[in-house]
Amino acid sequence: MRKKSRIFVILAGILWGTTGIFVKLLSEYGFNSVSLTSFRGLIAFTCIAVFCLLRDRSAFRIKKADRLLYAGIGLTQFATAGCYFVSMQMTSVSTAVILMYTAPIYVTLFSVFVWKERFSYLKGLAVAGMLIGCVFVSGVIGGGKFNALGVAVGIISGITYGGYSILSKKALLKGYSPLSTVLYGSLSMGVLGLPATRPDVTAAAFEKSPLTVLLLLLGLGIITFFLPFFLYNKGLEKLPAGTASSLSVIEPMAAAIFSVLIFHESLDVISVIGIGLIMLSVVLLGIADKPEKSKN
Repeated sequence: MRKKSRIFVILAGILWGTTGIFVKLLSEYGFNSVSLTSFRGLIAFTCIAVFCLLRDRSAFRIKKADRLLYAGIGLTQFATAGCYFVSMQMTSVSTAVILMYTAPIYVTLFSVFVWKERFSYLKGLAVAGMLIGCVFVSGVIGGGKFNALGVAVGIISGITYGGYSILSKKALLKGYSPLSTVLYGSLSMGVLGLPATRPDVTAAAFEKSPLTVLLLLLGLGIITFFLPFFLYNKGLEKLPAGTASSLSVIEPMAAAIFSVLIFHESLDVISVIGIGLIMLSVVLLGIADKPEKSKN
């Protein structure tokens, strides 16, 4: 069963890694990053809501005292997706996904300074590796493509993703199902992005190529959000969280490979080293967070 669980997590990472494909292709039809965030959220919410109605209606219920917590979860998820898509459009798919993947560094620093967790040598090494990796991937050195605003927005996506992880963990500790988190997170993504969704652009896109645009939007919501969520959580049923987190580093690797093969984005040696450093740092943080007596 553990072998199957690992496969589920790896497949989830690969599906998450396809996000750049849908964003890049839909951007050619005039969709902006916030409108794509909205469509992704609304489509995913519809799928998850139907699933919850059929399988687990308790996911809809949250206590009044926790509404602010879920508002924060929704806001951070919306900000993460929106900034991620903006960074992707301004830099490259590989750069954007790697910058978002620095989220663990901010969670670690928050845990140390706010929750007073021990800052071990291994965590320090991982933080340093991520910082150096970000510099390499951003294009600041090595003569690569560098867009300061795109890189800054990418870093913000990592910070907000870290905030989402912290708030989601708090919700889980309160006894809520992961379904509740993704249900209301996707709803927030959809609703908050609606004001930026231009009906004229959407209509023009569907008029130009109705079937293609429909399939791309459905793919953005289902393939990059709905399916990987269930695959990842299916894997978590038999795997420790640290192991699942380490395996999910396949996402930035997959995104980088897709960007090179499909969109012919160039990756120089410096960028490859940066990607490697960040992925290694994520694995190190996963190891550092394991309980000392864990055998997994």
